[in-house]
Amino acid sequence: MNYLANMLGRSGLLKRDLDYHLLRAAMVIIFAWFGYDKWFEAEIRGLLPIITHGPFIFWTIPVLGIRGTAIFLGASEWTFGTLLLLGFWNKKAGMLGALGSTFTFIATFTVLPFVPDAWDAGAGGFPAMTIVSAFLLKDLVLLVVSVYLLKQDVARVIEAGGSADQRGTHPFRKLAA
Repeated sequence: MNYLANMLGRSGLLKRDLDYHLLRAAMVIIFAWFGYDKWFEAEIRGLLPIITHGPFIFWTIPVLGIRGTAIFLGASEWTFGTLLLLGFWNKKAGMLGALGSTFTFIATFTVLPFVPDAWDAGAGGFPAMTIVSAFLLKDLVLLVVSVYLLKQDVARVIEAGGSADQRGTHPFRKLAA
């Protein structure tokens, strides 16, 4: 086991920030792809049972309509994905993208207890999943990834701000003086 651990350690898997960059790239791809689908009314019609039962998103259909909800969700997902992409170079943009991503997956994962047909009645109900609950369960992992990216970006923004503050060039230093 030690041999395997040493070999993997030398392989580059433990290279600083590899996990952080891979998770960021995966989230960018997910937001690009899912955001694309949201621009189409057919996608939103398929998601109606989920959207209308979400404690944080139920209002979108009555207020925005199906087409407006499609535009709102698609634009939101592309915005957060773009901010996450920009986070490769700008940690403040990445932080905003991760914050939006965190809220997105809180909004979608919290639908799970309320959505109809989430549990397979023929298999005894909860915890036997249907495709609906399986679709929503993936959002738990995406929520955790979002929180991880948010934590990393906040720490990097604070670290960058702290070093600027020590040099006396921090932008808020003048406001506090």
